Amino acid sequence: MPLTRESAWKQLCTWTDGASLRKHARAVEIVMRAAAHHYGRGETDVERWGMAGLLHDADYEQWPSEHPSRIVAWLREQEEPEIAHAVSAHYTKWEVPWNTRL
Repeated sequence: MPLTRESAWKQLCTWTDGASLRKHARAVEIVMRAAAHHYGRGETDVERWGMAGLLHDADYEQWPSEHPSRIVAWLREQEEPEIAHAVSAHYTKWEVPWNTRL
């Protein structure tokens, strides 16, 4: 079953207690949705790009030294390799090639 916005938000809230990091996640989600309208391929991309933005720092509060490996692993468990790739690419130390296509 594909990841939903609701389940992504639930995961973020499970791992992130701080209001400021949740607000940051929501802000990045909004920006990613706007980017998907410009660069994406339709409504499906808007949802998926938004979830990548929402979840990109989901593990940071609890496991900053492991960031973003926990959220990437969780996304792979959810069978969302494209979103996992997008989240991995935001962490420049991993040098994952950036790709506009989710």
